[in-house]
Amino acid sequence: MTKASKAMRFFFFNAATLILIGIWLTGFDKVHWFLYVVPTFFLFAAAVGICPGLIMAQKIFGKD
Repeated sequence: MTKASKAMRFFFFNAATLILIGIWLTGFDKVHWFLYVVPTFFLFAAAVGICPGLIMAQKIFGKD
């Protein structure tokens, strides 16, 4: 299993924070529920270091 590097985990955290700020500025009651999925996965990947998208990409394209 592939663990995300510290730099990638920091990127996931920052991206999730910016998306959640955008949701907050728009209004939590105005955005579709599906918009919460991406920051949730990003925060999970930042906290645990396991990124399902990274694992899938490596299975499809191979490891570098």
